[in-house]
Amino acid sequence: MPEAPEVIVFDVNETLSDMSPMGSRFADAGAPEHLAKLWFATLLREGFALAAAGDAAPFGEIGAEALTGLLRTSGVADPEGTAKRLASSVADLPLHPDVPDGVRALRAAGHRLVTLTNGSAQVAEKLFGAAGIRDEFEALLSVEDAPAWKPHPDSYQYAAQRLGVKAEDMLLVAVHPWDTHGAARAGLRTVWVNRTGAVYPSYYARPDLAVGSLTELAGELAAG
Repeated sequence: MPEAPEVIVFDVNETLSDMSPMGSRFADAGAPEHLAKLWFATLLREGFALAAAGDAAPFGEIGAEALTGLLRTSGVADPEGTAKRLASSVADLPLHPDVPDGVRALRAAGHRLVTLTNGSAQVAEKLFGAAGIRDEFEALLSVEDAPAWKPHPDSYQYAAQRLGVKAEDMLLVAVHPWDTHGAARAGLRTVWVNRTGAVYPSYYARPDLAVGSLTELAGELAAG
């Protein structure tokens, strides 16, 4: 990466938060453990469909309603109430182990750090507050205040306008290839965080950098 970015923009869900505990939470509620991954994929699909049509709805509302349907077909008692509890519990997830040190190292290096999430800014506030890293971030941005969800280009342009920078001065950090692709098409530089050794899809724009952790990213940017 030839120049240090002016602003580093983080995705939140799965990129910073560890969603693996959701499986056991579903099991505790009487639902199949694998339903947690299906629910999150369904939630994203519905949000993307709305964005493609030029519409939007809050992450929490889509999540609870989509989960109610899945729980109902799984025979879970009180599917609506259970869905609301499970969907809201994303605010109580832990961060990935590499996140606190990686974030602190990036901030100590002088980078402006912000988030841009398809979820709620309040969820990010709670996650970072619990981990003691809230003060490392200049702003917690959510597409709930933007015209559309990521990966629609308007979501990234919203962030650029809020931060007073050009798209090319921002570096998007995400575990989701669909997010890095959308950001690249909007003019941002991108980093793919690959903690699992996955293969990057050939049909998406290649990220400028791929790392296995946020601590690795801090080192890569410091090396120039």
